[in-house]
Amino acid sequence: MRWLSKGSKQPGWLALSLEQEQVDLVHVKRAAGGRPEIAICDSYRREGSDVATLMRLRKELKLEQYRGTTLLKSADFQMHQVEAPSVPAAELKTAVRWRVKDIIDYPLDAATVDVLDIPVDRNAPARNHSVYAITARNSAIESCIKPFAEAQIPLEAIDIPDLAQRNIAALFEPEGRAVAMLAFYHSEGILTFTSGGELFLSRRIEMPLSQLVDADVDRRAQYFDRIALELQRSLDHFDRQYNHVPISKLLLAPLPQAIGLQEYLAANIYVPVESIDLAAVLDFPAVPELKHPERQAQCLQSIGAALRGEEAAA
Repeated sequence: MRWLSKGSKQPGWLALSLEQEQVDLVHVKRAAGGRPEIAICDSYRREGSDVATLMRLRKELKLEQYRGTTLLKSADFQMHQVEAPSVPAAELKTAVRWRVKDIIDYPLDAATVDVLDIPVDRNAPARNHSVYAITARNSAIESCIKPFAEAQIPLEAIDIPDLAQRNIAALFEPEGRAVAMLAFYHSEGILTFTSGGELFLSRRIEMPLSQLVDADVDRRAQYFDRIALELQRSLDHFDRQYNHVPISKLLLAPLPQAIGLQEYLAANIYVPVESIDLAAVLDFPAVPELKHPERQAQCLQSIGAALRGEEAAA
C-alpha cells in the first residue's frame, strides 16, 4: 500500500484525513536525536465534493511538496492474529496471504493483505510466533485512494488507526515495559498495547467520542462501567499472552472536556492511569492551539498518522 512519487519532498509525513465536515492536515518532522515537531495542524472546511476540496487545498498549500499518507476507516479492514508461517522473511507476506484465504469472506483475488509482526520473548525457547494479517477489500483501498488521485495529491502510504495510535503511545513508553493506550475518536474507542514501539494487541470499544462526552450522568456511569470491564479483560489477556512484557500504565488520550474518566479508571483498574499531554513528547511552536486538550483530541489520529516512521512498512 505504498505509492512512490518523484521529486524532492518536505521532510517527514503529511497526514490527510477526510472527516465529515472538514479535511484535517498534520505535518510532522523528525530530526535525528530530537523530539518530533508538528509543523502544521490545520482543519479546512469542506467546499463541494471531496475532490474539489482536495484540489483547492493542493493548489493553496502546494501539497505535492509533501509525502502524503492517510488512514483507512476501521470498517474497511480487519486484523487477524495468525501463526507465522515457517518461511523466509521475503516470502512471509505471500504465505500469510494464503493463510487468510479461509478466514476472509470474499475471494483472495479481491483482497489486499499486509503483515505486522508481533514481537516474541527473546529469552524464551524458540517457537512459532504470531503475526497480524491486515486484510482489506481491493475496492476499499481504491475508494480510499480515489479522491486523492483525482485531486492529483500523491499519497505515498496508507495506514490504519491502530498503528497511528501506536506511534503516539511509543513516545510515552518506559524502556523495557509496555503501555496500554485508550483513545476515543469520532466513530469508536481504540485500546492498544505497545512496547518498544511495536503493537502487540489492539481492541475496539464500540463507543464514539460524542456518545461518551455528551451522555448524562447516569448514562455516563454505565459507559464507564463498560469501559472498565473491557480494560480489565484486555489487561488480563495481555498479562497471560505476553507476561514477559510488564504493563507500566494506561495512557488515556486527551478528551475535549473533563468528564472524570481518569479518576474512575484509576479507582477501578490495577495499573496506574495517566492522562497524556502531547506537549510532553512533541514540539509544536507553530501550532500554539495544540496546548489545549480539546484540540489535541480533535487531531490525535492525524497526528499519529503523521508520526509514521521513516522505515515503517506501508
